[in-house]
Formats: sequence, C-alpha cells, structure tokens
Amino acid sequence: MRRSPRAATRWLTRFAADEALAPPSNAALESTADATQATTVASEPSTLPAATLDTARQTQARRYARQQQRLSLVNLGLGALLVGVLLFSGLSFWLRDALDVVPSWQPFAGWLPLRVGAYFVALFFAAFIIGLPLSYYSGYILPRRNGLSTQSLGGWLVDEAKGLALGLVFEILAVEGIYALLAASPRWWWLWAGAAMLCVTALLANLAPVLLLPLFYKLTPLPDGEVRRRALARAAQAHTRVRGIYSMNMSARTTAANAMVMGLGATRRIVIGDTLLNHYTPDEIEVVVAHELGHQAHRDIPKLILAQTVITLGGLYVVNLILGATLRAFPQYHGLADPATMPLIAATLAAFGLVTLPLTNGFSRWVEHQADVYALESTGMTAAFVSAMTRLANQNLAEVEPSPLIEFLLYNHPSIGRRLAFGQAWAQRTGASDPANDAAQATPQKYYPPQR
Repeated sequence: MRRSPRAATRWLTRFAADEALAPPSNAALESTADATQATTVASEPSTLPAATLDTARQTQARRYARQQQRLSLVNLGLGALLVGVLLFSGLSFWLRDALDVVPSWQPFAGWLPLRVGAYFVALFFAAFIIGLPLSYYSGYILPRRNGLSTQSLGGWLVDEAKGLALGLVFEILAVEGIYALLAASPRWWWLWAGAAMLCVTALLANLAPVLLLPLFYKLTPLPDGEVRRRALARAAQAHTRVRGIYSMNMSARTTAANAMVMGLGATRRIVIGDTLLNHYTPDEIEVVVAHELGHQAHRDIPKLILAQTVITLGGLYVVNLILGATLRAFPQYHGLADPATMPLIAATLAAFGLVTLPLTNGFSRWVEHQADVYALESTGMTAAFVSAMTRLANQNLAEVEPSPLIEFLLYNHPSIGRRLAFGQAWAQRTGASDPANDAAQATPQKYYPPQR
C-alpha cells in the first residue's frame, strides 16, 4: 500500500532532520505587534516536578503501540493484496491496454511518459482510496483518542491534501525517471537510478527546511534568551554553523515534543517544537539540542544518505534481475519500460525494503546512540538527559520497554528504556550524581512567539 501523504512527507525530510525521539508510531507529523515585544519567560513561571515515568501513560503507550502495529500490518496486507491482484489477475495488462487511448508520444524510443504517468496516477489514487479509511483511523482517530493530536478534522484533511499533492509530484517524477532510464539504458538503468537518488536526496535534505516543512508548520525565529544562547554555544562547540534557531508550532497539530537540526550548508538550522520549549527546563532543552548537534559533529546526515542510497541501489539491482527473468518467462510484457511492469517493480522494492529494514534500522539506532554519547560528553548533564527522556516518554506516549523483537525490526532510535539505562550507567561510570535522584527541577522558560 502506498504510504500515507504525511508519511511520504516525513520520508522526504528524513535525511534533512533527525528527531530527538522517534518511536514507530503515526503520531503527527499563528499573532500580531512587533517582534521586539517577544519574551521567552512566563510572567509567573512554575517549577517542574522531578521527572518520573507515568505508569498509567505507559499502560496507554503499550496499548497505543500495539494498535498502530496491527494497523501497519493491515496496511501492509492491503498493499500486498492490491499488488497481487494486479500481478496475478491480468489486471495490470488490462489497465495498460486500456490506456492505449493516451497519446503514445515518445521523446526517445521505448519511453512513453504520458502512458507511464497515466498508469501511475491510476495506481496512486487506487491505493489512496483503498487506504484512506485506515489512514483516517490511524492518523486522526487514534491520536485524538490518545490525546496526541490537537488537530480538527478539517486541519487533518488539509494536511492530507498537501501531503497527497507532494507525494504525487515527487513520486510521479521518480517513476518517470526510472522508466526513462529503463528505456534508455536497459543494462545499467539501476546504477543511474541509484546515482540520481543520491543527488535528489541530498537536494531535498538541503531544501526541506525552506520549501517542505513550512507547508505544514509555522517556523518563528527564536528570540534572544537563555535557550537561544545555549543552543548557539552548543552549535559553536560542535563546529556547526547554523542559519538560525526557530520555534515550530507543533502544538497546532500535536501534544508531542521534538527538536531537530535541519538542512545542509546554507539552509542548516536548529528547530525546536513549541511543545518542547513550553514544558522542559533549559538544561533539558540544551541536552536535546546537543544530541541533534551530535549528528552534525559526526557527519551523520551524509552517512545516512549514503547508507540509504546503497540499500536502494541493492533493491534496484534485484529489480533488474527480477524484471529480466519475468520478461523472458511472460511475453505479455512489451519490454522493460512497459508500464505493466510497475506493480512488479513496486512489489520487489517493497519486499527488499522489508528484508533490509532491520539492517537500516540497526544502523540508525547505532547513529542515534552515538549522538546520545556526544550529548552526555559535551554537556555533562546526565540528570537533564535522563529527565528529558523521561518527560518525552510521558508526553509523546512512547513505550519505554517494547518487545526486543519489535525494537530490532521497527525502531530507528533506541528505545527510551535503553536510553534511560544508558544515561544512568553513564552517571555511575563518570561519577556524576544519580540522575534518578537529581532530576532537573529548574523553572521551565515558557516560549511566547513574537507578535507582529
């Protein structure tokens, strides 16, 4: 089944930003006067209590995780059913032949971009319509039922429409590119496609903060204050030049908290969710930002882009082998660039992705762990690290101790339980005070976006 629109958008920005906390769930991905009137502290701030895991929230988190995992399996099954029907019923050939009414314009021999595009659009919307009820339940009903979503139905539908439009544009360009290469270079198309994927991913990583993210969230420059000063100091420590520090209005869509460093080069910026700014102490925010900057210090974004490119290249090569064998066995196909091969290509890439998912997630978890190490080494704030992870688990409804098998297969970040255990072990190793008895209790600096 084609990914949901906002899931597609998150995938596009996956290499542009690392999220501090990203459990495998579908939880979601405005003021007037002068900016000088902005302030970063509440007029009557309250003291945060020590961070402790909420057992009731953990019970709810486990139930929510199971529900989302079951829905993911249903979604996978629906996708497999759709592709299976297309492949084994002859419907794929029927659709191709029905599209003979579409002009057979060929920029060069073998590539029929109009028919390829029409075939893809038909599949795209068929998958969207079949998956819409599941997307509505998993992306809107469940998050609202569990207190994670703050969106109205209208707002959710607008975001879905934006994601649908983005997904259609990016995916049709990718499909047309692949079929052009299939026609132009039947032997080496997969290699050229992998190289193109590397270039496009790097471009998206660079442009996502300025073109994609603002379509869904309002980004506001963070005014001068303690959080901004600390973030800039940590960026300097990581030898990372950022073009700005921004607040993101996550609260318009979700109660979950997050932060990220987005972009490459001239578009690199620190983005902190207002749900984090409003409910965490400066120490906790600083250690979360330090984690994000650890990825920059370790050059993790280029590593992740390269790793994903290698995996994708392997998948495309397998597709090349499968296509060759299938075309020899089934003369109904008119060649490699026949639009009727689309379900076969999708099925092969999906199967390859499932097989390699533990490998890519394992690499991602290792990268995330190294960023945790960097955050603790660079800040020395073990108590703040542990309390931040605890608050994130409570606020984001993240399961602290998932099944080891589920974590191995699905988690691209270490589980919160492992991160908490690591922080506590770090405190014992380095002689720091016990974070369990020294949780950050500083005054949170509530963030007020500048008015204009």
